[in-house]
Amino acid sequence: MESCLSVSSAPPPKKNIQEPVRPNANFHKSVWGDHFLKYASNPEQINDGVDKQHKQLKEELRKKLVVNVNIERAEEQLKLIDAIQRLGVAYHFRTEIASVLNNQLELWNNKVDDDDLYLTSLRFRLLRQQGYNVSCAVFEKFKNIDGRFNECLTDDVRGLLSLYESTHMRVHKEDILEEALEFTVAQLEQVIKSSLSDKVLLSQVVHALNIPIRKSLTRLEARYFISVYEQDKSCNETLLKFSKLDFNILQKLHQQEVADLTLWWKNLNVSEKVPYARDRLVECYFWALAEYFEPQYSRARKMSGKITALISLIDDTYDSYGTFEELALFTDAAQRWDINAIDQLPEYMRPIFRELIYLYNAMEEELLNDGISYRVEYAKQSVIQMITAYNDEAIWYHNNYVPTFEEYLKVALVSSGYRMLPTNSFVGMGKTEVPHQAFDWVSNNPLMVKASTIIARLDNDKVGHEHEQDRGHVASGVECYMKQHGATKEEAVVEFNKRISSAWKDINQECLHPLPVPMHLLERVLNLVRFVTLFYKNGDMYTNSNTHMKEFISSLLVESIPS
Repeated sequence: MESCLSVSSAPPPKKNIQEPVRPNANFHKSVWGDHFLKYASNPEQINDGVDKQHKQLKEELRKKLVVNVNIERAEEQLKLIDAIQRLGVAYHFRTEIASVLNNQLELWNNKVDDDDLYLTSLRFRLLRQQGYNVSCAVFEKFKNIDGRFNECLTDDVRGLLSLYESTHMRVHKEDILEEALEFTVAQLEQVIKSSLSDKVLLSQVVHALNIPIRKSLTRLEARYFISVYEQDKSCNETLLKFSKLDFNILQKLHQQEVADLTLWWKNLNVSEKVPYARDRLVECYFWALAEYFEPQYSRARKMSGKITALISLIDDTYDSYGTFEELALFTDAAQRWDINAIDQLPEYMRPIFRELIYLYNAMEEELLNDGISYRVEYAKQSVIQMITAYNDEAIWYHNNYVPTFEEYLKVALVSSGYRMLPTNSFVGMGKTEVPHQAFDWVSNNPLMVKASTIIARLDNDKVGHEHEQDRGHVASGVECYMKQHGATKEEAVVEFNKRISSAWKDINQECLHPLPVPMHLLERVLNLVRFVTLFYKNGDMYTNSNTHMKEFISSLLVESIPS
């Protein structure tokens, strides 16, 4: 008996359990660390004097806008609106701007044909931005009998720049705007080579060719344009003062929001619990800031920033760490959306899954008092769809399967996150700002969202596919297209650029009346596309956030503007 007990109680022989081989993405550490925590302990308050000055300047500008428009004052009003929008303060004057542009539409319809290239292009762009489907045939008057743009226009740099900006509002089958884009790019590139004596105008040409107004983030454009506008001898001093003041006031609010998110992130202890993932909390807040910078969207920004940060960890788990079997377990847990499913997960996955469930529960509870907690279910479903797409890609990788390009897109457009992000961006917005049917609209993959996913996915694949293949990753769109069509990488990129250009036309079309949903909701999707365009302009600025991304964030969240 004793011998039997001693044998049975002896520890079993140790099994030689081999740790799975995991890819090493080798992401750099957080650029920001705890930098923004200082704004949590010492929040800067807006003093009464600054607040009073802000209100006075705003009222002065409002009075300038509500003056009746006539032909003589049309250019002055258009230039004022353009400056207001580019300086990032148009959210204060939405009603007044809408009224002025409605009057400008009447002037347009009355065929004011003596406008020069600058004014014609400016009016066209501002009206298109407002959602008016004005005809591009107005530019025919700037062509010669051979059907080409007049050579005399080449000396009108301001007019060329205005025309160039207007071409980015084009929709499908607007050949004259395609011709205008080709013409203006060629001429403006010559302007740069010729070293224009007007250095302020030259700066604007260089800036526009890099990122046109239509594709620029409002807040970054404001930061840039303030520096340009203050050098303009004809600038409106009231507007300049107001823009600087407003920028700095908003910056203080944004700094406090990042501080709140940094505290949340620090409590999650991401750097220790999820060391393999990109630690990009501030960059995720910047993403949310790109969606909406206005003060009334503070709750939405913080919700969106948290969601994006968590999704980034999940993305890296699928792309850079999890085994095939582990990812299947996480996918099953996400599809069940049950905290009890955490028991089936490996230890390292549990903090991420737990916080995912807790975050959406907290959002639901916060929105309950407003009677809009139903929104969270739409957001959850979009996340589940995205995680399922992550797993579909993991299956492809596990099986060494390279799908056809169209088969790839069906999954990759979902895994891009750009179906999930618009839905989630609506959740934290005000009760009256997002009608229930808007969630049905955004969840059904409308053209606006579909176009945004195409841009996000193809831009990502163009710049990131080589690095992803080096570390072990499912075939990107570039590899899928090359294999299916026997194409070179360069040919694949040309095709991607064509599709991206077409998708931008779809977006522009969807932003013309009649609108599928209110314009301020379409702007959320548009802003997400603007962000991803910036995001991949100089490589993957999210993964490698210690260069251009750091500079952008510093300009908006660290460096105030001298008054």
